[in-house]
Amino acid sequence: MPAPLARARGRDAATAAGVAVPVGAYGPQRRGFDAVVTDPRTADPGPTDPGTTASRKSGERVTDRRPTGREPAPELSRDDLRAAFRPARSEQVGIEVECGLVDPATGLAARYTGRCGARAVLEAVLAGWGGERQEDSGHLTGVRLPDGSQITLEHGGQIEYSSAPAPNVGRAVDDMRSALDRLADLVSRFGLALLPGGNLPFDRLADVRWVPMTRGAMMRDHFARLGEAGSRAPYVMAFSLSTQVTLDYLSPADLAEKLRMQTAAAPVVSALLVNSPIHEGRSEGLLSHRSWSWLRADAYRTGPLPPALRPDVTVDDMVDWALGIPLIHYRTPDGRYHAAPERPFADLLRHGFDDGSRPTPAHWAAHLNQLWTSTRVRTTLELRGADGPPHPFIAAVPALWTGLSYHPDSRAAAWELLGRYSLSQHRAALTELPAQGLATRLGGDPVRPLAAELLRLARVGLTARVAAGLEPPHVPGYLDPLDEIVATGRTFAEQDLQRWHGEFRRDPARYVAAHRV
Repeated sequence: MPAPLARARGRDAATAAGVAVPVGAYGPQRRGFDAVVTDPRTADPGPTDPGTTASRKSGERVTDRRPTGREPAPELSRDDLRAAFRPARSEQVGIEVECGLVDPATGLAARYTGRCGARAVLEAVLAGWGGERQEDSGHLTGVRLPDGSQITLEHGGQIEYSSAPAPNVGRAVDDMRSALDRLADLVSRFGLALLPGGNLPFDRLADVRWVPMTRGAMMRDHFARLGEAGSRAPYVMAFSLSTQVTLDYLSPADLAEKLRMQTAAAPVVSALLVNSPIHEGRSEGLLSHRSWSWLRADAYRTGPLPPALRPDVTVDDMVDWALGIPLIHYRTPDGRYHAAPERPFADLLRHGFDDGSRPTPAHWAAHLNQLWTSTRVRTTLELRGADGPPHPFIAAVPALWTGLSYHPDSRAAAWELLGRYSLSQHRAALTELPAQGLATRLGGDPVRPLAAELLRLARVGLTARVAAGLEPPHVPGYLDPLDEIVATGRTFAEQDLQRWHGEFRRDPARYVAAHRV
């Protein structure tokens, strides 16, 4: 962290943390894209790949049409682009929890290789739990388990549990807790601890040994080419931890209502959940180093989704926005990753890749995966903006978003509360948030009372789901820790800082012992 920012506190620190974000994207936004692709009424649907899956983690339910090498891939139509946003048939809940895989004595992340490395942990998962290997250039990077859940690695060695879709919050939380307990027991046999939260607090970027993912190296090259605008992306890739929630939409109108509310609520929820105050073993004035890092990690593809704050946002709005942003990397039928040309995706549709091949639905789905907005939209809605909470309180995150999203009255009231704030006000709040936490202001208004109202609405929504037989009776209680934060004004980050300087005595071993699964 730059020294001036490390010493800063309050609004001066927030200003120092920020980056100006111009409105727009890499290239001009293009409406009416049908004019430059094949007419959807006559487009050849092409062959499909029988191996395509509907992973809750990836959100991809688009058939993977790939060229055979004997004939060119058909051009993508407007309908092909829209197909990546297909509604679900029912409302389900998915949870993703990123954890550190750390040494209990030092808090430092395990390396990929070695007898007690992340690869050995994945091999043990595969041997003990069964499932399907996931590899990148021959390196084991994940396991798809028989029940549809996944255990995968992030670029800095973080390990992620992604649940299978569950019918409600209660079931999703039960599955998550069972899986994390089982995983924690397994990693303990390697002398490691499973550490959820908002970031890896003790590693230094200079010491990171990246997981050998081809796409990871291409992403780091991409961010490096951006200069200052991508300068903190390596911190995100190396240290970021979060708890993400995946929800469904049932129709275009349902998509608009849920997406606009989730986008409007995102900065308030992120301020409420700040939980990464320690960075490279030091506490230096920020409550969310994770949010601070995201501010300079390619702002065009992160933060608020620009069209999502429109009351009548549509799939076409999201298609147009995504077309203006470059693809970072893509995969060919032989399984290899390649760096993409530095041109907006719309230009790839017009002119193809440098070898003359055309983008396929698989390339479009990969492109949507490379957009890391606070709500990432594909065939699902992935809520990903906030720091992960401490282990005992992980259930609060799916409870909050489900209560707000799956109860029509609560959803409408939350949009009525927050829909008046502009995109520029959202970006200003995100700049304040790393230092201010719950004291952040959105459009001049303090977020603390806004957070209190969101929690009330979420509880109303969950209580209605309990009454309808959709949730077990104890689920609204998952919100209690967040109510306490609003009542006291003390976020998880501030509670953690008090313990770090007090009972933990700035000792990583004590920190890990208190926060591990």
